[in-house]
Amino acid sequence: MKFLLTTLVSLGFIFNATIASADVASDTKDFTNYFYKKFPNTPKGDFINGVYSIDKGSREQWEAIEEFPPYEAAIDKGEAAFEKLGMAKCAQFKDYENGVKQNYPYFSDKKGKVITLEADIQSCLKTLGHKKIGWKKGKMAHLSSYIGYLSRGKVMNVKVEGAKAKAAYESGKNFFYAKRGQLNMSCADCHVNNSGKKIRADLLSPAFGHASGFPVYRSKWGNMGTLHRRIGGCNKQVRAKPLKSQGKEYSNLEYFLSVMANGLEINTPTARK
Repeated sequence: MKFLLTTLVSLGFIFNATIASADVASDTKDFTNYFYKKFPNTPKGDFINGVYSIDKGSREQWEAIEEFPPYEAAIDKGEAAFEKLGMAKCAQFKDYENGVKQNYPYFSDKKGKVITLEADIQSCLKTLGHKKIGWKKGKMAHLSSYIGYLSRGKVMNVKVEGAKAKAAYESGKNFFYAKRGQLNMSCADCHVNNSGKKIRADLLSPAFGHASGFPVYRSKWGNMGTLHRRIGGCNKQVRAKPLKSQGKEYSNLEYFLSVMANGLEINTPTARK
């Protein structure tokens, strides 16, 4: 059954996900059109900038921060680590100089799961005989920032091919729309239905384009973090059961969000509040 738009409200539509066989093209069209209609003054390609694409005041503050990007050090550290560790030897990164981030995550039939950029970084390190590193920040965020930076300006092109990939995509979509935690909220409650509205002093960002900018430097963190770090924080905020970074749930969610961002340019890394 097709991904549906239901319940007309004052400024647009509220999404309900129907959990049946995926029609990825229709999902993507409905998802993007929803945000185009809700935020008609935002240029289509600008959704990669999150809340800064929909709010003039926030954008002005962000543009000032971008004059001296707080993530530049992460790119430099990532480049140094990439070269020191010899990661160009790994098959995953043989074409890294031309940019690879736009193709992540992907579904591996061999491994039977979604593979994120961070997962391939970890796999490369293992192949080279290096120790495992943390998933959410530090060296992982630096390496991911550097590799992602080389893809800036390239268009996201995440594919869903085959029954198992479709199932992983559906799983990620289900997670995005499912209520959870003591607050009984979903990702979509904040970043679709209430996107552009305030929660305390902060505006809720549109989900469209979320996957294009991570890792990010968050002022709240004072350092870099991966997408799974941010997703884990959201899960915690709704008082839901903690889940592992790079586990099936978060990886499938990233897969879904990335497919929904197909056609947008990579904007990694960037800065957020």
